[in-house]
Amino acid sequence: MAYAYQPFDYIKPLGLTAPEPRQKVIIVGAGPIGLAMAIELANHGVQATVLDDNNVVSVGSRAICWSKRSLEILDRLGVGERSITKGVTWKVGRTFHRDTEVFNFDLLPEDGHKMPAFVNLQQYFVEEYLVQRAQELNIDLRWKNRVISVDQLPDFATVTVETPDGRYTLEADWVIACDGARSPIREMMGLEFDGELFEERFLIADIEMQGDFASERWFWFEPSFHSGQSALLHKQPDNIYRIDLQLGWDTDPEIEKRPERVIPRIEKVVGHSDFKLDWVSVYTFQCRRLRSFFHNRVLFVGDSAHVVSPFGARGGNGGLGDVDALGWRLAAVVQGVASAEVLTGYDRERCFGADENLLNSSRSTHFMSPENGIERLFRDAVLHLAGNADFARPMVNSGRLSRPCVYPLQAPDAPLPTESRPGAVAPDAPLEDGWMTETLGRDFVLLALGCDAPAISLRVVTPKLTDILRKRYLGDQQQALYLIRPDQVVAARWLSASAAEVEAALAQSWKGALCL
Repeated sequence: MAYAYQPFDYIKPLGLTAPEPRQKVIIVGAGPIGLAMAIELANHGVQATVLDDNNVVSVGSRAICWSKRSLEILDRLGVGERSITKGVTWKVGRTFHRDTEVFNFDLLPEDGHKMPAFVNLQQYFVEEYLVQRAQELNIDLRWKNRVISVDQLPDFATVTVETPDGRYTLEADWVIACDGARSPIREMMGLEFDGELFEERFLIADIEMQGDFASERWFWFEPSFHSGQSALLHKQPDNIYRIDLQLGWDTDPEIEKRPERVIPRIEKVVGHSDFKLDWVSVYTFQCRRLRSFFHNRVLFVGDSAHVVSPFGARGGNGGLGDVDALGWRLAAVVQGVASAEVLTGYDRERCFGADENLLNSSRSTHFMSPENGIERLFRDAVLHLAGNADFARPMVNSGRLSRPCVYPLQAPDAPLPTESRPGAVAPDAPLEDGWMTETLGRDFVLLALGCDAPAISLRVVTPKLTDILRKRYLGDQQQALYLIRPDQVVAARWLSASAAEVEAALAQSWKGALCL
């Protein structure tokens, strides 16, 4: 059954009749990233005001593949279980050349994680759940409030807002732009993206049908049903299937979106006409970002800061990574616990994360849409070999799927497992009474494994050692101390450490200093 879009209530803002108090934080954009940002700040005790120019969730599936790390973040925001229950869980991807499978992968071959590798869930469901969670937290959501200008002063910013009842202004200590790839705020500030725009177009179609397709990611190079091009299929909840079809640069997007053009293409993919067309869009490839995500009193998060091609599920998942890195830092600044200097740590880390996503996304795009010459010769040779030679199969690139980046932190380290090194998200593991991700919480934590912690003011966690916990955190060692940040990133680790050593690592971890 197709999703029923319900409008949210527009409420006439107080600022139309009298000046409002200065806001601590204004978030522009109530997509999944803006809503997640508001909830994350609320979890840290900071109430934000969210302004959105619309009054309904996003139309169409849009972002659908939510990674294990994103699900852990959504769980912390209060919508993780609901997303998993509704979504289609998967971990296997299959890649075909013409009609022959040449490569497959398992994204989570081992047990012992609360969250699955990936869940397919349409963006409109995620937004709906986040709106409801924001309402539970009494977050000020202002629908049909369109920001038309942003002016910055040394200590605050002023936004001018257009509503159905007229204009008003708000002052805010901080403004967070979560207003998407075509960010009006970015344009207002005269900021440009750096990067690459690919001369290629893809058609996205959501169709409703009864089908027996597996809960897997299927990607085709040059399939018989779409000769010479590429195609992608994902299963979604409510009998909705997402199909992406490569079109070529010379096609007209408006013509290609017409049902009489789309339906025959889909019939070739699924082999019948017993389906209903639910949503159609045409997009181009972009792999670009702002040089900096931090501009005085304005911070850019999600697609307003960086855009990638959709293959690899790095858009929405990358945006949630931004939320993860910014929330605890900005909350500390607002509450006077830290100076604004710590926000440069957000900028450094997430520019690094964006560059990793852009690199992977660009490589995937070049492989899927090679230029004539060396690129095409290489791509075609790899696909030809992959059907018969094991060494060539990992070279087939239909989109290296999103994983959280490992920040190259300047931090104390010890001979312990690679997966839990400084800069990495602390691995999940089952505990006697829950999961590691649940235990770490929203503050700095000192994790003491097989030893006593030094006397320090931080919360100390001393879980009972299980086989999986030993494997992921100790390896061959008998004990260790881990300093874990509020975003659950490992800040430092030792076999043993004094209180002074832990305090020094704590001070350094606010800065997000990268070893580049």
